[in-house]
Amino acid sequence: MSPILIRPVREQIEHDRIIRVLHARLRSDFDVEANLGDEKRAALRIGQRTHHPDLVLTVPGSPRKIHAVVEVETGESVNHLEAMAEWAHFGRTKARFSLYVPVSTVDIARRLVSDHGIAVAELWSYATVGDHVHFWLVQATGEGAPAPGAEFKVPVDGGYAPPP
Repeated sequence: MSPILIRPVREQIEHDRIIRVLHARLRSDFDVEANLGDEKRAALRIGQRTHHPDLVLTVPGSPRKIHAVVEVETGESVNHLEAMAEWAHFGRTKARFSLYVPVSTVDIARRLVSDHGIAVAELWSYATVGDHVHFWLVQATGEGAPAPGAEFKVPVDGGYAPPP
């Protein structure tokens, strides 16, 4: 269970909205399972514990081969407890671990990842601007990783709009 026992309603709505947007964007390349709110659709067993990351991406046609684990945080949940309770475990999996945080918390997330030696394949920031959610790649590791600074935006209706 996440150390964020009760996320403020406004933040929970934003959290679930970002998960839905990412689900819509990523489902063209992967089979995607989302854990929204109290729903627990996709479980990930790490050691003796079962975790429920926000998104689990599997290779199409191979449901047991997990490609990536995605965790979305809000301003309230970018903290030491969350890093140790979830990020550290997700960073130890064979799957890529992608972390999405609000723009205002990028420096805090970077420090937590660095201080705790958490293996994050991609660190993304996000912000809602007008009718779109904008995502910016902050850092990436591994072969085929996009260059930091890459951006994509998604209209509120969930469709994909490539950067100009």
